[in-house]
Amino acid sequence: MTEPGAYGGPTALRIMLGVHLRRLREDAGVTRSDAGWAIRGSESKISRLELGRVGFKVRDVDDLLTLYKLDDPEERDRLLTLAREANNPGWWQRYDDLTPAWFHSYLGLEMAADLIRTFELQFVPGLLQTPEYARAVVQLGQQDQPLSRAEQDRLISLRMSRQEVLTRQRPARLWAVVDESVLRRPIGGVKVLRAQLEFLLEASRRHNVTLQIIPFEKGGYTSTGGAFTLLRFNDADLPDIVYIEHLTSAVYLDKREELDTYAVTMDAVSITAAQPRETETLIRRAIEATDNY
Repeated sequence: MTEPGAYGGPTALRIMLGVHLRRLREDAGVTRSDAGWAIRGSESKISRLELGRVGFKVRDVDDLLTLYKLDDPEERDRLLTLAREANNPGWWQRYDDLTPAWFHSYLGLEMAADLIRTFELQFVPGLLQTPEYARAVVQLGQQDQPLSRAEQDRLISLRMSRQEVLTRQRPARLWAVVDESVLRRPIGGVKVLRAQLEFLLEASRRHNVTLQIIPFEKGGYTSTGGAFTLLRFNDADLPDIVYIEHLTSAVYLDKREELDTYAVTMDAVSITAAQPRETETLIRRAIEATDNY
């Protein structure tokens, strides 16, 4: 099982292997339908494999490499090893009884990301939350089916483990843009909010964290349709991915035209937001405002 803060992870490995298999299939002139037949599957199964959305059977990968006439023994061995490693469970799977399946892919991608750009309208980004603030967010999301204290503790442990992506030996870079309302909404109460704002001050000083705030006086700004996250990776075989979370599901976008739209939108809200050097002033202003709550 991969551990928090590790690089890669099974989700990223599946996507990388899928990219290689698609290239080999296209170079060999093999259709998805014919590839599916070779592994006793369907065209849609090949599509899911090439997108890295399902696990790999080593036997299937071996059969596909034969169909695609991959003769290089070292490359063949490398891809088969990749298939085996892609089936290892991620560290987050110890929480799969508490988290939806559609969220697991995001956890793996977040762990593998080199740059995480996120835009938030309601909450402090998860990678910058304190345990107490995280607990309040968890409780808000469980109004209909309250979790036990022990279950809440495990979800908070998951969130804190995710934050190791920012403190590991080669940390990911986080660039977060948040609306000022995030700093003013007393999630968990005034005491929890104040501690969270103090923590944001410290986090914003890290070399790999850029935090921008869109102040109220800016008025309106580019419509985003809600919070979203853009993930970028060092490995050329991993495409950029946009993650959008809904109430009961999530959307993962990787088509070029969709990525471009969200990248332009992220740039626009970053330009609208106050400069990073102004972040401390805005946070301190929000801390002072808690005295009046």
